[in-house]
Amino acid sequence: MPLDPRRILYEDQWLLAVNKLSGELVVKGQGRVDRLPLLDFLKEDRPSLFPIHRLDFETSGIVVFAKTRGVLKTIVDSVFAGWKKTYEAIIFGLPTKKTDTVRIPLTPRSGRGKVEAETHYRVITPLKGAAVVELTFERGQKHQIRRHMAGIGHPLLLDDEYGDRRANQRTGRRLKMKRFLLHASEIRFPHPVTKEEVHIVCKRPIAFDKALESLR
Repeated sequence: MPLDPRRILYEDQWLLAVNKLSGELVVKGQGRVDRLPLLDFLKEDRPSLFPIHRLDFETSGIVVFAKTRGVLKTIVDSVFAGWKKTYEAIIFGLPTKKTDTVRIPLTPRSGRGKVEAETHYRVITPLKGAAVVELTFERGQKHQIRRHMAGIGHPLLLDDEYGDRRANQRTGRRLKMKRFLLHASEIRFPHPVTKEEVHIVCKRPIAFDKALESLR
């Protein structure tokens, strides 16, 4: 069965951008999976496809794939120069500052040392005991948004790894949800071949908006 065409956000002869669902893997990791990872599913129709970046299992939104190794290499060799990703999330509490930059060094994927990392946030919607925030960064580290927001005392709602499990249990029962709400809503980057700016947007999933309404 082909991918629902409504989930294809951008496609040309070099790139493919897809709306990843929460609870969906981009690529297969260790252990068994209940559903085919997104890359394997897409390769049924597009055998030559390579993930340029990934999203956590729970995170929804834009994922971009390269259709050739050459395109992938061009992007990686440029160290993702000019790439800007925008996310939306629901966090616990309301930050004192409506707009701020979180600067907390993080352990990189290699697991060695610390690297400088910046996440810019902006409060979009204040809620009861929570807030919807827009977050941007140029190049991120593993779980950067989740670690940075937890680092300033405002972890993502329902994020047990970096947040308060008891508070999450109470909120999860109220919202009838188990996964944290983080959505990759927008991405801008220079096209690796044409050099023109690519701008892709992806609307929030229904579950995100339902949670928002319940928290108003």
